[in-house]
Order: sequence, then structure tokens, then C-alpha cells
Amino acid sequence: MLQFNARETLQEYRAVWEKSSKLETRKILVCGGTGCIAGGSLQIYDRLKELLEENCIDIQLDLTEEPHKDVVGLKRSGCHGFCEMGPLIRIEPQGWLYTKCSLSDCEEIVRETILGGRCIERLAYKQNEQVYEKQEDIPFYKKQTRLVLEHCGHINAYSIKDYIAAGGFTALEKALFDMTPDEITKEVTASDLRGRGGAGFPAGRKWDAARKQKEFPKYIICNGDEGDPGAFMDRSVMEGDPFRLLEGMIIAGIAVGAAGGYIYVRAEYPVAVSRLKNAIDECNQYGILGDQILGSNVSFHIHINRGAGAFVCGEGSALIASIEGQRGMPRVKPPRMAEKGLFGKPTVLNNVETLANVPAIIERGSKWYRSFGTENSPGTKAFALTGNINNTGLIEVPMGTTLREIIFDIGGGMRGGKKFKAVQIGGPSGGCLTEKDLDLPLDFDSLKKAGAMIGSGGLVVMDEDTCMVETARFFMHFTHEESCGKCVPCREGTKRMYEILERIVDGQGHDGDIELLEDLADTVKNCSLCGLGQSAPNPVLSTIKNFRDEYEAHIYQKRCPTGKCVKLRHYVIDPSLCRGCSKCARNCPQGAIHGEIKKPFVIDQEKCIRCGACMLNCNFQAVRIEV
Repeated sequence: MLQFNARETLQEYRAVWEKSSKLETRKILVCGGTGCIAGGSLQIYDRLKELLEENCIDIQLDLTEEPHKDVVGLKRSGCHGFCEMGPLIRIEPQGWLYTKCSLSDCEEIVRETILGGRCIERLAYKQNEQVYEKQEDIPFYKKQTRLVLEHCGHINAYSIKDYIAAGGFTALEKALFDMTPDEITKEVTASDLRGRGGAGFPAGRKWDAARKQKEFPKYIICNGDEGDPGAFMDRSVMEGDPFRLLEGMIIAGIAVGAAGGYIYVRAEYPVAVSRLKNAIDECNQYGILGDQILGSNVSFHIHINRGAGAFVCGEGSALIASIEGQRGMPRVKPPRMAEKGLFGKPTVLNNVETLANVPAIIERGSKWYRSFGTENSPGTKAFALTGNINNTGLIEVPMGTTLREIIFDIGGGMRGGKKFKAVQIGGPSGGCLTEKDLDLPLDFDSLKKAGAMIGSGGLVVMDEDTCMVETARFFMHFTHEESCGKCVPCREGTKRMYEILERIVDGQGHDGDIELLEDLADTVKNCSLCGLGQSAPNPVLSTIKNFRDEYEAHIYQKRCPTGKCVKLRHYVIDPSLCRGCSKCARNCPQGAIHGEIKKPFVIDQEKCIRCGACMLNCNFQAVRIEV
């Protein structure tokens, strides 16, 4: 088994595998992200392999030490990002991107593209009658700046050889042989890399505090417990570029003097767990993990811990308790984690995206990194763009990019021509931003002033038909269900807030509910033990601030302005459209509809239970919801 027992050995094989990669006259990169896998991308990969072999085309599934010319590289890559259009296939060197691929397309791809060298126009992305053959020309990608995601969709996510050929572990070499731990920490500090998990705490300060501790052993923990609804940034990095994450962790270990690390990843991410295990095994086999890395005196071991899906385990001290085999519950601080963390020892805890930024910072320097983003929030941020928007998926943009650019340029605007209403940023811990905030730069400081936070990076876009009271109820239900129950303000406060919101959307709200919600939110925010409880009221407070009129309509008028709250719906029959067929009356379970045949029918609002059977059964669209 080949092992890199010296820096020179790694450099030698990097050159060999780089040559092997360049000799692939054409590359087929089949998206292996979870979204595309659900759409059948792995079956597409298998079928393409089968067809290439049938056509006697020389294929290369992994880079070799004996490269030869005129070979087609077939790879399972990570997430390409454009999840709305999956399954996706990228063809290199042309940079063509095929969208919404299926098994039935495989024969044509081999015949037209691999043998014929032609782009299949019907599989290319189309927008406003324009066809975009190249991935980088598609508006969804054009305004992105991919630093953390630069390899996702471009290399074989299963192969350490592909990662090394693409320049992987160059930063590790530099950290091991050209820099001292103090210099590494200072470089990360100078970059002003801030934690991408939510709070935005400077990573360099964490590392420096742990490095100065005299007690050993020390630990590096990667927080991959991505619990926000609609967020999948960390998952995509773990699935698409696992070696980059490992490289960042090893460099962090060198900087603080840690000999081991843990990746805490939720068990609901089986693909991420599988690829991380594969990456760790390959790194151990090649001497990049384990004892005496690359022949140096540095040793580092990485273990995977699978969480059971508790949202609270995204909080640092609760996560540590879970790794230690205890119930995942937060503890009071101080002492800080840098002093007493895992097993009571000095610990650095960073999330996936933070650690994935580290190799590029060490390789290219802090000055290069600070050329992206804003002065106080340098670099880029990955976001999961979801909701009522045309283009959903995984994006990465420089810090300071505005909401307008993300929603209307990258996201392609609102679905169905609807009007933009709001965006929930940062998941259950974040806040709601509205049309007045569209030109707000997305960075840590600007969002804090606006009463929101980046959080882990979820962006849920909502259109004019979205009920903001129901949105607040949904997030409060989530945080109430996920509360660990340790402290009274969070355990009881979120429950009472949820109960009030439930009453309001059920048409049982009464005068004083808004003020009571605000009082409870203040108590929960200021008295909860951990950051998750302290941020739990944010969606409620921000929706009250921006959409107080909707709350008042629910409470005082017993009306949902959007018609989304089922128990506040008022079904009416338009007499100009009603043919008097009586189908609505015959299907009403309460007998709330009456009238004469061939004359307009009427709904008795006192008897109506808002089930919607009348609307469902009307053949003439005469029944509508009156808002």
C-alpha cells in the first residue's frame, strides 16, 4: 500500500495524478448529492458506465499511477448546487451542464456527447427562451463566488487522488513544514475568518485561546449537526468535498497542539457519513492521517460521532455532552470550551464550513481571503436557497451580497410571478426580512442591526400568499419540540408562545395576545441558558415587527389575509359562476350548503367547518376563499 512518508512523496504523486487527470479527454461528472441521488443519479452513473463499456470506450473511474491518453473520466461528484434542476451531469472540458437527466437520456449522452462531441440542447438549461450550454453562463451560477464549494461538482467525491490532483493537501504541507503553530494561528486570525455556524465568533481567537492552554490532550471538533429546517450547506460539503474538511481539521490540530478530532454529524445524513468514513480511511491508508503525518512528528486521528437528530446538539456544550455519552444538554459557561471542553480538556469547536475555509487561507494567505466580502465580514458564505423561488439550491456568494441579488439574480425571482413578501434567514434562530431589506448586505453586522442573523445559512423565501403568523407558529413549534427542557424559560416559555400562536391561527386569539407574546419573548430571550433558547423568539418578534397587521387581522377580524389558516377560511360561492348542480351540497359533510337546482347555492358560515370539500368538488371554480 502506497504511503506518503515524506512531503516529496506527496508532491511526486500529485504530479502523476494531475497528469492522469489532464489526459482524460472528456470528463462526465454525475452529481452525487443527496438531492440528485433521490432523483436517480447513481442509477444514471451505473448506466453510463455500462454504455461506455459496451461502446468499447476506455473509461477511467479513478486516477492511476500509469496514465494513458484518450480516456474518458467517469466520476460521482458532490452537489452541483442547482438542486431544482437535478439530476445534473457536467461534461468537461466544455463545461456543459445537463439538467433533469434521466436513465432514458444515457444512450443519447454517450452517442451525441461522448462519441459525437455535441452538446444536447434539450438537456441544457433554458431561461426566457435562451439556452445556456455552459454551467458558468447560467444566471444561477454567474454571480456566485465558490471558495468553499470550488471542488463540489468538479472532482470525484470518493477519491483522495482527485483531491490531491486538484491541489489538495498543499495547505497541509505548508502548515506542517513551513509554518509554526503560532504562525498558522496568526494567519487565520489575520484573515478574520468568523464562524459560519451562526454566531460569527472569530475562529482565530478560538484557536489562540486553546493553543495557549497548558493542559493536554486537546481536541478539535467539527460541528456537522445541521439542524435548521431547509439548510443543507454543511451536508453538501461533507458529501462533495470531505477531504477538504479533513485537511482543515488537521491544520487546526497542528495550530493548537491537538492530537485528535471528532466530526459530529447527524445520523440523518447517511451519504455524508459514508463519504466521511471513506475519506478518513483513505487518508489513514496514505499517511495523511494517523501517526507521523507525511513523515513529520505530528500525529492526528479523526473519529465520527453520529447524533440522534436533537436540534439542541448544534449548541457546543450540548454537542460535547452527546459525544461523551451523556444526554445532549447545554451547560453554564464559563469555563469556556477552550479551557474545559471535551472530557474536560481544551477544545476547539468549529462548524463544517468554517473548517473548509482554512486550507485556502493557509495556502493563499489572509490578504487574499480578505479580498472577498466586507471589511468586518470577509470571505464568502454558503446559503441553502429554498421556498417560493424559481431557482432553489446551494449557493455561495461573497459576504455583503444583497438579498435582491440572491433572490432575483441568482434565484431567478418569485415562482409563478408572485410578489416577494419576506425571507426567513437563519432558520428557527434567525429572523424575518422584508421588501425594505432587499438591498441590505448580508454580513454579520448588518443583519444583527436588522434584528436577524445569518445562522447556519438557510434562506427560506416567501411570496405574497404566505401567512406570517402561521410561519411564526411553525418555527415556534419546531423550537418548542426541540427544547432540551433543562431551563424553565426555554422549556415553558416556548411552549406558552406556541400555544398562543396556535390559538391565533385557529381563530381563538384575543386582545392582548400580541403584547403577551412580546413579554414572553423578552423573558425567553434574556433568561434562557443557551444560544438556541435565547434566539428562539426571533421569528415571532420579527414577524410581529414587520407584519403586525396580519396578527391583528387574525385576532380582531378572525380573518387570515392570505387564506392559508384553515380555521379562518371563509368559503363563498360566486353566484355568477355557480350552475346550481348541487355537487358541493352533496359532498358537504356538515350539510352547510343549501339552494335550488339550477340556481346559485349558498354556504351557511355558522355550520361550515372549513374542510374545503365544496371547493374540491366544484367543476366550475365557483367556490373561492374570501380573504
